[in-house]
Amino acid sequence: MILDRDRGGSFLAMVLAGAGMFGVFLFLTYYLQQNLGFSPIQTGLAFLPMTGAIVITAVSASTKLLPKIGPRPLISGGMLLAAAGLVTLTTIGPDTAYASHVLPGLLLMGAGMGLVFSSAMATATFGVQPSDAGVASAMVNTMQQVGGSIGTALLSTLAASAVSSQVASAPGRPTPSVLEQAAVYGYTTAFWWAAGIFAVGAIVCGALLTSRSIKAGAPAGEPAFAHG
Repeated sequence: MILDRDRGGSFLAMVLAGAGMFGVFLFLTYYLQQNLGFSPIQTGLAFLPMTGAIVITAVSASTKLLPKIGPRPLISGGMLLAAAGLVTLTTIGPDTAYASHVLPGLLLMGAGMGLVFSSAMATATFGVQPSDAGVASAMVNTMQQVGGSIGTALLSTLAASAVSSQVASAPGRPTPSVLEQAAVYGYTTAFWWAAGIFAVGAIVCGALLTSRSIKAGAPAGEPAFAHG
């Protein structure tokens, strides 16, 4: 199943997208609550624009774009959009505003994630034998969870190391201001690394995936792709 370039590439895309996205949720939640003073409910609402962007782009990608241009440009382009959103989030500071520094990054990430998730899920599960449908679907979800676990652990370690080095470089006993600056530095370090994950993912998936378009309504067990 995974030897097919498009299906295997879609599984890889889910791993990398999960690694980059789940870490962002963690650190951005810390930033919104600890630095900007958002309540848990306000923090949840702050992520809604990203969810809306995911829904809009996912619907457009799966129904209009994927059947015409195939998974390569959508998944690679979505990862580049997500990387751009993360780079935007690296501009946050201890007292920057949500609307000017967080919201644009969330919208870019949402647009990118909508392209990646819808295209990867559709490509990974389309055209498989009925007996393999459950396995293909489970593999997609497993790849996302594995990527999320790896990404959270990796980015947490990198962020903690950045905070420690920032505090250690400060003269004298760390003040609350120094600690706050160090925390934000840890968040932005994680965002830079996550942007790098998405950038590498765009290159690797672009090389692995094809631009073959999905034939709508292809029966299970028959070729799911046709040259567009």
